[in-house]
Amino acid sequence: MRGVESKVVVITGASSGIGAATAKLLAQNGAKVVLGARRGERLERLAGEIGESAAWLQSDSSKLEDMQALTALAREKFGKVDVLFANAGIMPGSDMSEMKVQDWMAMVDINIKGVLNAIAAILPEFIARRGGQIIVTSSIAGTRSVPGNAVYCGTKHFVRAMLDSLRMESVMEGTNIRTTAIYPGAVKTELLNAIAPSQAKTMVEEFYKTTALEPDAIANAVLYAVFQPDNVDVSDLAVRPSRES
Repeated sequence: MRGVESKVVVITGASSGIGAATAKLLAQNGAKVVLGARRGERLERLAGEIGESAAWLQSDSSKLEDMQALTALAREKFGKVDVLFANAGIMPGSDMSEMKVQDWMAMVDINIKGVLNAIAAILPEFIARRGGQIIVTSSIAGTRSVPGNAVYCGTKHFVRAMLDSLRMESVMEGTNIRTTAIYPGAVKTELLNAIAPSQAKTMVEEFYKTTALEPDAIANAVLYAVFQPDNVDVSDLAVRPSRES
């Protein structure tokens, strides 16, 4: 696809779900993809499926040095970075009253700090070049409040506010850094695996079985954003099942 061909895209959370589907789709349309996640064996297998258009590094988005190494790999392998897709995220949902503080902090580490680390690793290059694109996976939960997912909602609201502020700063500074927040609804990924068994989880799982989208639906949204010319900024994309309220 013209507009995507030869672009170099760094993807975090690339070992499964939305990240893996996006990597395959972008590569099929001519992009070079650099894959990061904590599960190296899955990345290696995915990169093998994609072929010479892919590079990978076992990396943890909660560590700035890992994100710097991932972007350095992109430059070493393909000479540049055009797009960052910060997709890594976790959702160990629970009521606040359950006091699962460790889960709260894990979400802050991945869903907030992980995004910031990935941006910090690439932002100097984008500023110097006066161009680049940052796409982040938020969630429909980043547009509303959801009981049983207060901290997760908070992390996804952070993504929305931070990206929009970054977009406005880029306009004021003339750096032409485009930003896109993607808000998936129910999608068949591994996010639910981290939630402890409960009646509520069982109900959600049943809903997902009958209604949730395949990760390809979100991959297509990323492809659409990347396809746009440099003077078009697709700031927000909500993608949810037609049967999800």
